[in-house]
This record gives sequence, C-alpha cells and structure tokens, in this order.
Amino acid sequence: MKGILRYLAGIEGPNGFGSRSTAEQVTQDCVFPYSHLTAIITGGTSGIGAETARVLAKRGVRVVMAVRDMKKAEMVKEKIVIENPEADIVVLEIDLSSLSSVARFCSQFLSQDLPLNIIINNAGVFSPNLEFSEEKIELTFATNFLGHYLLTEMLIEKMIDTAKKSGIEGRIINLTSVIHSWVKPDCFSFPKLLHPIKYNGTTAYAQSKLATILHAKALSRRLQDRDANVTINAVHPGIVKTGIIRAHKGLLTDSLFLIASKLLKSVSQGAATTCYVALSNETRRISGKYFADCNETNCSDLANDESLALQLCTNGHTLIHDYLHLSRPNLCLL
Repeated sequence: MKGILRYLAGIEGPNGFGSRSTAEQVTQDCVFPYSHLTAIITGGTSGIGAETARVLAKRGVRVVMAVRDMKKAEMVKEKIVIENPEADIVVLEIDLSSLSSVARFCSQFLSQDLPLNIIINNAGVFSPNLEFSEEKIELTFATNFLGHYLLTEMLIEKMIDTAKKSGIEGRIINLTSVIHSWVKPDCFSFPKLLHPIKYNGTTAYAQSKLATILHAKALSRRLQDRDANVTINAVHPGIVKTGIIRAHKGLLTDSLFLIASKLLKSVSQGAATTCYVALSNETRRISGKYFADCNETNCSDLANDESLALQLCTNGHTLIHDYLHLSRPNLCLL
C-alpha cells in the first residue's frame, strides 16, 4: 500500500528520484565513466529490457543483448541505431531456461575477448501452468533464477578481471519483484522449487524473485570476501505494463485489472531503477542491497536470511555443476 501511495503522490527519495523518474532522467547527469563500459542485458527484446538497452547505448555503453528471439532483437537493435547511429550493439542468442544454452552463450561471449563491466539479469517469465525446462526443472525457476545464476557464475571471473584492469567497479543487477515478500519460509524448499507438487503460477513467480534477491545477498558476500571490485544488487522495477503483467491478467477480474492499469509505471519509469543502479556514481560500493523507485529500501525478512541465501546458492551450484559435467565434461564451472 505504501508503494502505491508513493507512486500516486510522486514522492521522491533521498537522491531526488522516485517512482515517476525515467531511465533517461536518472542517467542524465551520471559521472560514472560509462563511455568505455560493456553491459550484458538478458531479455532485451521488449519492455524494460529493450528500454534499458536503449538508454545504456545512448549513454555510450556497448550493449550485448542476450536474447532468445534473434529476429526481435535485430528489430530492437535497428531502432536503437536509428536513434543513435554510434550505438554499439551486439546480439547473441540464449535460452535462459536451458543450462546448455546458457553455457554456450557464455562460451561465445568469452571467445570475443570483450571486457565485461555490467550484467543485468533482466529476463523473466510467468507461467500460469506447470511447465518444465529441457532439464526437467520447473520453467519459471529455471529461467528466472537458475539460468541467470549460471550466467553470472560463468562470467564473474571475467567481471573481476575487467574491474581489476580498468579500475572501474563492475556491477551486477538482478531484477526481482515486490511480490517476493509473499513467500513464506515453509514454502521455499529447493526440491519443491525444481519439481512442485502443487503448482501455482503466481507462487512460482514470487519464489523465483525471492531467489534472485538471495542470490544477490550470497554473491555479494563472496565478492566482499575476495575484495573484488564488483557489486551485485537486486532491483524491483515497479509494476510495469509488460508481457508478464498481461500474463497475470487472467488471474484478475476485468475491473481489478482496469484499476491496476492506472497504477502501472511506463516502461521508461520501469527501467529507471535498473539504469540508476547500473550507472550512478551514488551506488558505488553498495552491494547486496534491494532497490525500488531508484532508492535503496527494505526487502522481506526471508530475503535477508543469509543462511537461506547460502543454502540456495550451494544447492544451485551443485545442481548446475553435476548437470554440466555430465553433458559437457570439458566445461569448467568456477
């Protein structure tokens, strides 16, 4: 309720930005040296991802679009280049629900010998019905958490190396959702996340978004222990009129959806917090935190559970390690 009231009132946070700020506005006066950066953005073919790619490219960042639909990605790239002819856009294929596809993407990216300053784990799915990935893992969890977890694990050493050589802080942004707070402790069990007994699409989505915050918490601690010049934070973009919201419409009455529509952010407002955390000098050395409306805020108690975060990432690492070493024995997972 507080978030809705803040949005309607247009209340700004301590940094002068708020729910109605746009991605261009929050990056307009950034002093972060983004003109020599390379960023990977997953799911950049529509909505928040496409706007994030556009704004980062406008600010001079080389953007690597990690996408499932190459045709749509090329159309987005074309629009960005028309607006900004100097934009540097690379398009690479990935299916985040497939561990083998994620591994191929990472190998392909690393073979290009590009620096890596920013990873934006943006892509997400909402599945109203129970579906499974090619590895027989529940699709929402496989895409929203496991795929991004593997991508980050396989590229983290590249980020650490880039930050060390350039002296520029590396940044990882995990997109999450405020509905992570709906998850109760007794409903968050790793085996059941992989293979639910009773499936509910909204519950599965909320669980996957809780997992993305826990991932940020656990990896932040690892990076700090290594004294690495890389941060990771979780970002709630707000309720934005995207494909995922349209997928939820079937769960709402038409009248409720009409009311909710009036409270939705524009895509540019939805991309603002991601772009702010990625590029602002004000977020320097901030790691393991949760942002909404371009300001640091509080997540749920469960999302702050360090032991749960460690347990989740340990289980995720074991699962991915076992699968990839069975299917690709020569692959090294750090």
